[in-house]
Amino acid sequence: MKRILIIEDDPVIAEVQKDYLEASGFTADIADRGDLGLEMALAARYDLILLDLMLPRMDGYEVCRRIREASNVPILIVSAKKEEIDKIRGFGQGADDYILKPFGLGELVARVRAHLARYDRLVGSGEWRRDELHLHNIRIDRQSRRVFVNEEEVPFTAKEYDLLHFLVSNPNRVFRKEELFERIWGLDALGDHATVTVHISKLREKLERDPSKPRYVETVWGVGYRFNV
Repeated sequence: MKRILIIEDDPVIAEVQKDYLEASGFTADIADRGDLGLEMALAARYDLILLDLMLPRMDGYEVCRRIREASNVPILIVSAKKEEIDKIRGFGQGADDYILKPFGLGELVARVRAHLARYDRLVGSGEWRRDELHLHNIRIDRQSRRVFVNEEEVPFTAKEYDLLHFLVSNPNRVFRKEELFERIWGLDALGDHATVTVHISKLREKLERDPSKPRYVETVWGVGYRFNV
């Protein structure tokens, strides 16, 4: 039986979603705050997440981003925010779908079933696994936050791991130094963006055969960095 997490602060909407999903053969849990929803999503096995955007303690965009950094679980945003920029931002944080309130319960369940089926096909095809990332000779175990190169474990600090995980999760995409700093160290973090350069050098030392001629963690001159596949 598929397990759904509903992150929604309106108790009426949350209970309606839960009742209809359970009547359709799913099990469902509710979190009424963003921070609680994030904690539950990372601590337990859920097959899909329904996520509101306007949440107390932590908004849905941040919840989505942080779940996506740790998991490929389908995330469906369910929100009353109708502007195109809100949808673009939601998809940019890693959401798989965007459902406007008010919504039809039949449509909600249909979308849930469609995304679960797609997820199962991807997992079954071996395109990616929920708990591991594999690129080149690198394997990242998301559950334990361990990194293996040629199947030998290589120690990473917390921020080195976060930076590597983010780059590997977004292969071939170029990120500016400032963007990486905001993503990994936080929008409100105080510090020098040069710390990104230092951490990139550390990644190369641990991943590359010849760090002076990197194959994986590449500098795109005048733009930023990317992880090549």
